[in-house]
This record gives sequence, C-alpha cells and structure tokens, in this order.
Amino acid sequence: MLKIIFTELVKKYTTDDLLCKQLWNEVVINYCDAGRYYHNLNHLEAIIGELSDVRDRIPQWDTALFSVFYHDIVYNALRSDNEAQSADKAQMRLHEMGFPKDQTTQCVLQILATKGHEPGNDLTTQLFIDADLAILGKAPQKYTEYSENLRKEFFVYTDGEYKAGRKKVLKYFLAMDRIFKSEHFYNKYERQARINIEAELSSL
Repeated sequence: MLKIIFTELVKKYTTDDLLCKQLWNEVVINYCDAGRYYHNLNHLEAIIGELSDVRDRIPQWDTALFSVFYHDIVYNALRSDNEAQSADKAQMRLHEMGFPKDQTTQCVLQILATKGHEPGNDLTTQLFIDADLAILGKAPQKYTEYSENLRKEFFVYTDGEYKAGRKKVLKYFLAMDRIFKSEHFYNKYERQARINIEAELSSL
C-alpha cells in the first residue's frame, strides 16, 4: 500500500520513472534499517491511516503525505539532529521531483516541528504531529509494545542512561497543557496517552 501511495504521489510531479523508483527505494532502505524497531514502514502506514480520518481538514494533502514519508528518513539514536537531517533530505528530494517551492517549505517546517512537538497554530501541522504521536494514546498493550521497541532502537545506551533520558521525555509530555493539539486527536487519545505515560514513568 505504501509503495502505491508514494509512487502515485511522486508521479504527480515528475514523469521520470527512474527517479520515482530511486526515491521509493531510498525510503525503503532507510525505514527498513535493521536498527529500526518502531520508526519503520509500519509507523508510516499508521500515521497515514490516522490522517486519512481527517483528510477533509487537510487542504495540502500531498504536502502532508511527503511530511510523513520523510519525517524519519534519517534516524540515528546517537544523534540529536535527525529532524533537521530529515528535513534537508526532504527538501532535496522534493526539489528533484519539481514539487512546488512553497509546499516544500511547508513540508520542511512540518518535519522540523516533530522535534519539540509544538506545531503552532497551523491545523495541518497540528494534525500531522498528532498523528505521529497517536501511539501514545493507544491501548496499554500496544503502548507497551511501542515502548519496548523504542528501547531496542536505543540499544547503545545502558539501562541507566536510557531511563534517565526517557524519563525526561515523558515528563516533557506530561507537562504540556495538551499533548494533542487538534480537537480530533485530543478527544481521541489525550486521556489514554496520559495514563500510558504515567504508567511507563512509574515503571522506570
């Protein structure tokens, strides 16, 4: 499904079939890296599924989709600039396929917003960020699976190092007035997300 969505999306802006194949292969190679237990193709599919429910509220649907495909294309547990690197990669690839400059800029801003999860007042960006965080509000068993896979991605860190960093992240979310900024995702996931985060925090 993802290949079809991506291929049809890219072909709206370029007739270069080879480029289209190369771009898709790049997505697959990066998201299927052996060290990715959560930030993989399943994650992309989940986000698109969440956004599809609110597609009528997203005027620039193609931009949102490109933000999904490229937001974690660079992911290294040892680096703190993954979002910036992913945004740079997106800008480069969107330029190659001839995507409109103004929407490329919007895509870059959406990807950069995933770093602090503070999307501002732009509804499309809010929906994109909220969809990216939807896992936080899933059923406890699904959330536990997510947290375990996340730990695997940070295997290079000791338990002590990981727990310290993870606690900081979880407390950051709990300190927010709203984890989910859009009404749709707030109503759908906010309450369970806080329950899940509190439970994980207590277990660390």
